Amino acid sequence: MQMNLPFQNVFVPLLGGVLIGFAALVLFALIGRIAGISGILGNIRFHKKLDAGWRLVFLIGLMGGGAVLFATHAVVFPAHYNLPPWKIIAAGLLVGFGTRLGSGCTSGHGVCGVARLSLRSIVATGVFILAGMIAVALFQ
Repeated sequence: MQMNLPFQNVFVPLLGGVLIGFAALVLFALIGRIAGISGILGNIRFHKKLDAGWRLVFLIGLMGGGAVLFATHAVVFPAHYNLPPWKIIAAGLLVGFGTRLGSGCTSGHGVCGVARLSLRSIVATGVFILAGMIAVALFQ
């Protein structure tokens, strides 16, 4: 029997947010690095092997956590959209271009930068949110 609690729809995203914040805190506390995913991924090949190690472990943990959640609670993932591969590739390239143009992504600016009260990150996060709202209004 499944219970329908009033807060059930917010629990999983809330837990996810807490875990993201905790991971960012641990990464900063242990090695003094910002948990900006685009920077971690984008700079993995340009650093010494020792530096690349933590980056690889972080990315494997990020993808592994998503894989475990999908395997155990696939219902929390949005429905699959039947998009042609070229649209998925184009979207990925645009996101990658945007993260380079904005000097970071939502994890670096929105989670870590805003927490550090960085004006640049606060502005970037506002632009991310506004662009998302415009995209939804145009394409929904």
